[in-house]
Amino acid sequence: MVDNNCAYCVEGELVEKFGIKICELDASKVYLFKEQSHKGRVIVASKYHVGEMIELTEEQRNAFFHDVNHVAKAIHKAFAPDKVNYGAYGDTGHHLHFHLVPKYQEDEFEWGSTFAMDPKRKTLSDAEYEAIIIALKKYL
Repeated sequence: MVDNNCAYCVEGELVEKFGIKICELDASKVYLFKEQSHKGRVIVASKYHVGEMIELTEEQRNAFFHDVNHVAKAIHKAFAPDKVNYGAYGDTGHHLHFHLVPKYQEDEFEWGSTFAMDPKRKTLSDAEYEAIIIALKKYL
């Protein structure tokens, strides 16, 4: 099922407000989150329009989490964070997705606490976004 009001289903202008599509994997779409307070932050969105993981079949759920794990490994290889935080929300946007947020101890911003959804602290130039995407794609 596709929801014509859902950024992850429709993409285009809706998703461009906050993300840049990096690629599609077997069970998900991967987006670079434009707010880059944590270098390498991405969103991994299910290819299925469901609000909860319990709505996926076991096979779909396993494939989705395989993709999440694959992206997390790529983040670790590309940027060597001290930790990756995972967040799955969706109170208002009812499409299963995970925020993968690399955390770095040398950046005291939010180290040791939950990451902010959109702190509006750091946006990049197109060239800087592209460099991060290229670094991630090397491992995706």
